Amino acid sequence: MHFVSKLVIMAKFFAWCVHLFTASGLLAAFMAILAVDKGAFREAMLWLFLGLLIDGLDGSLARLFRVKEVLPGVNGQTIDYVIDFASYAIIPAFFFYKSGLVPESWALYLTFLILLVSAIYYGISDMVSDDMHFVGFPVLWNMVVLYLYFIFELPPWGNAILVIFFAVMHFVPIKYAYPSQARKFRWFILGNTGIFLIAIFAAVWLYPDRSSLVWWLNLLTVSCYGILAIWETFFLKNHFNAVES
Repeated sequence: MHFVSKLVIMAKFFAWCVHLFTASGLLAAFMAILAVDKGAFREAMLWLFLGLLIDGLDGSLARLFRVKEVLPGVNGQTIDYVIDFASYAIIPAFFFYKSGLVPESWALYLTFLILLVSAIYYGISDMVSDDMHFVGFPVLWNMVVLYLYFIFELPPWGNAILVIFFAVMHFVPIKYAYPSQARKFRWFILGNTGIFLIAIFAAVWLYPDRSSLVWWLNLLTVSCYGILAIWETFFLKNHFNAVES
């Protein structure tokens, strides 16, 4: 019995460690805020990358240590939502506001737009479909500002148009791949995601230098997500319906 009690204590210890690991994403997010505030945008994005890494690993750790079973009274998903909204909406909005991507007279209004549409999107109950796709462009403003600041060199009006475009796309029912939960085209999506992550990290790491290879890899991988979203939403479903009939 004493041995069993020790096992229970150890299981709870590891489960709490997983929750603390998840929560540490908020520390990376806070360091990103400090970096943005002092104008260190490259440093800020590297902190957000660390948060992205934590977010990518904590689910696997939670399953490995059976966190839901061991600590049923603590909802790790809720912790995750809090950190995700900070890392993918609030901090990128602050980044956009401070970065000078648009004139100061536009910046506050576009920042408000990012925050408002992100909050509404998070409130949609079926933002993830039964076949594990995001319905509407997911709250990934960290990626939007990364492309605007580190990869594209658009004029201010171009940056503004893209922000408005992605704000609208939150509510257009196009199905976007959920890479870690993908069922169709799983290996293609995982492979593309791996290249995508390497490419965006390289773009930030090399900044202010810009490599043409890195630029094209970024354009290619993000285009693959867009093309796949259009294919799965408008063509693949119609293809299966035609086969069934």
